[in-house]
Amino acid sequence: MGEWYEAKCGIECNKCEYREKFDCKGCIASKGKMFWGECKISKCCTDKDLVHCGNCDEFICKDLYAFAYDEEQGDNGLRIENLKKRMK
Repeated sequence: MGEWYEAKCGIECNKCEYREKFDCKGCIASKGKMFWGECKISKCCTDKDLVHCGNCDEFICKDLYAFAYDEEQGDNGLRIENLKKRMK
């Protein structure tokens, strides 16, 4: 899928440890049906017909913020910064 792409939440998929570990195809290719279940953030974007969260009127919503700063899955807001760059 090219040398760089991101998930709807702003994660840089090619840098994600789950990509190889779980053969994750990312939320765009898997239509939000992740190896761990349905992604509510991806579903929200899809339901609103948005390419990514940065296009949402509610950016930065509580769900995206919680995901970005989650103890286990978070990246200390890096995905939010990625989305801000894509908004320009």
